[in-house]
Amino acid sequence: MNRAVVFAYHNVGVRCLKTLLARGVEVALVVTHEDNPNENIWFGSVAQVCREYDIPYITPENPNTPEVEQQVAALNADFLFSFYYRHMLKGPLLESVSRGAFNMHGSLLPKYRGRVPVNWAIIKGETEAGATLHVMNVKPDNGPLVAQQAVPILPDDTAEEVFVKVTVAAEQCLYEVLPSLLAGTAVFKPQDLSQGGYFGGRKAEDGRIDWQQSATQVHNLVRAVTRPYPGAFTDTPHGRLILWRSRVAVATGTPGQAALFAEDGKLFARTADGSVLRILDAELAGQALTVEILTRLPGQTLQLV
Repeated sequence: MNRAVVFAYHNVGVRCLKTLLARGVEVALVVTHEDNPNENIWFGSVAQVCREYDIPYITPENPNTPEVEQQVAALNADFLFSFYYRHMLKGPLLESVSRGAFNMHGSLLPKYRGRVPVNWAIIKGETEAGATLHVMNVKPDNGPLVAQQAVPILPDDTAEEVFVKVTVAAEQCLYEVLPSLLAGTAVFKPQDLSQGGYFGGRKAEDGRIDWQQSATQVHNLVRAVTRPYPGAFTDTPHGRLILWRSRVAVATGTPGQAALFAEDGKLFARTADGSVLRILDAELAGQALTVEILTRLPGQTLQLV
């Protein structure tokens, strides 16, 4: 039987761990994270899967320590897999298995190497996302490709909706390639790194809206950071405005002052280039924003900067 050590977290970690078990892989140890009490935990628990399947697991703050390295090496595993584990794994861990270390990344590598690839793909207006299994080395997301599975990004898809698709893509990608990977017949393809770029992590402040951008660009930010993420926002004299759902209403228009306004009982936001967003869900100063609230403001509009 093929033996593996698995570093995993989040929904992709849950589904890919179960995929290994379904394909008959012996999981000798899982390394996962303790949930952060300050984080919105909207995703599945790898630790819970381990408890249900009686798989030993540990939650070190730092996996790259002599203690963890020795524990993993002592298992004499064939494979190491990383499924949405949040820490980089260094050489001693990657070299502690006999048949290779592999990572599942949530993009179509070499595009969107690095952090939060689904969110970045939406922000950049991509029409396709996916999952890639690749060889791990000490540099992030640049090892040879083992398998890929693409999924569409529709114009109004949110990050959570795309992430659901990517999770399924990761499961399917792993399930289909595992027989050849375990048999030693899988074909590895070097990445052409010039065809993609590296992207860093994102903070809540990165959701601040630039109203000089087009309605399409603002819409992409809105859907990339909407719930369960902190949201796309702008600060106004009447409090913080957060846009949760939008749709591009007018792609081109006459440049002018960006503003929030109501028309025919609906909410809209005009960007500086004159393009317009339909606002489907928003809040102002912590309260759900409605046409009635907007019409109480001076001029019945809200200037946006």
